[in-house]
Amino acid sequence: MTVAPAFAPVPSLAVRARSIGGSPVRDILAVTARPEVINFAGGLPAPELFDAEGVAHAFRAVLAQESAQALQYSTTEGEPALRAALAARTSARGLATDPDDLLVTTGSQQALSLLATALLEPGDVVLVESPCYLAALQVFAFAGARVVAVPGDGDGVDPVALEELVVRERPKLLYTVPTFQNPTGRTMPADRRAAVAAVAARRGLWIVEDDPYGELRFEGERVPWIASHEEAADRTVLLGSFSKVMAPGLRLGWLRAPRELLRACVVAKQAADLHTPTVNQLAAARYLADRDLDAHVARVAGVYRERRDAMLAGLPEALPEGSAWTRPEGGMFLWARLPESYDTTALLPQVVRHDVAYVPGAPFYAGDPDRSTLRLCFVTQTPEEIGEGLRRLGEGLRGDGLSFGSCP
Repeated sequence: MTVAPAFAPVPSLAVRARSIGGSPVRDILAVTARPEVINFAGGLPAPELFDAEGVAHAFRAVLAQESAQALQYSTTEGEPALRAALAARTSARGLATDPDDLLVTTGSQQALSLLATALLEPGDVVLVESPCYLAALQVFAFAGARVVAVPGDGDGVDPVALEELVVRERPKLLYTVPTFQNPTGRTMPADRRAAVAAVAARRGLWIVEDDPYGELRFEGERVPWIASHEEAADRTVLLGSFSKVMAPGLRLGWLRAPRELLRACVVAKQAADLHTPTVNQLAAARYLADRDLDAHVARVAGVYRERRDAMLAGLPEALPEGSAWTRPEGGMFLWARLPESYDTTALLPQVVRHDVAYVPGAPFYAGDPDRSTLRLCFVTQTPEEIGEGLRRLGEGLRGDGLSFGSCP
């Protein structure tokens, strides 16, 4: 009789891989992928507004005229033509920038990962907004950081509370999305930004200022970056992205940082992927040279404003009495809070049965979550679809035979 050999088990996954869950947003999108679902859960730009012909023209030109370079390895820092164009755009918006101040990344999400690698040791404290961009919470947790939420209000983090936490917790960095924040859509006003910069200068703190939505302004005046405050210049990292203004499939982002930190991120990127795809970088640089990106963004923002207005108009009928919501001046998201008796995580399966979806608010909190909150993306659907989606949302929240104020 032949006995099969016994094999030892393979080594286990790293603790961080076992302990950090996936993205609830991605999980919801997978469940609600049916075409009949009106999905307010994703953070997806409207695909019909992509300048597909302009992007295609840029790729054709690059492959016809620069194919040897476009299909070859590139420098880790990024293609010089793209870095020069990004530096010029950043400088024109009030923050003097040299191409050597920039690192091109594979989406600004990679920039966050590189910063975590360069700055964080396991156990370091990271301060975040409450609520906070979900994927940033994942990055910091994966790095082994202890994430602490800074109390705030409709204008963002409270500078007094921030300073108290810096003194008590000795954090490495503050992560913030000050313009059209994900998930709330709120914008930090200029005086609050100046106060945050002053705290960082007094107390010794890195600021990571993430700005993927800032160009999508519908109304009001542009607010200068925190990075433009002189006292924060040596301690602020500014992140940018083409995902919301050109196309997310290009996976093009960048970070602007002081030289020593930038060099550390370059080394981290070399270990991660060597460089962002050359052909995508050159195509983006060609697009910026041949097309008017600002005019394209203005057209997109005009459409998004109509969609925001459609959602704002429909929310009073869709949400239960006693609900409240933000009115963003730009960006992609709106944040709603239902009466305390509602648990939006528990209600989601009931709502999805009505072929509409949202993201429950709980996963966006680093501390104790407000379970009555939810995030709605208003840019992917037309005003007519938004109206129908909100009608379904109202039915789903009421439930079959249930009245507002009841929670199954």
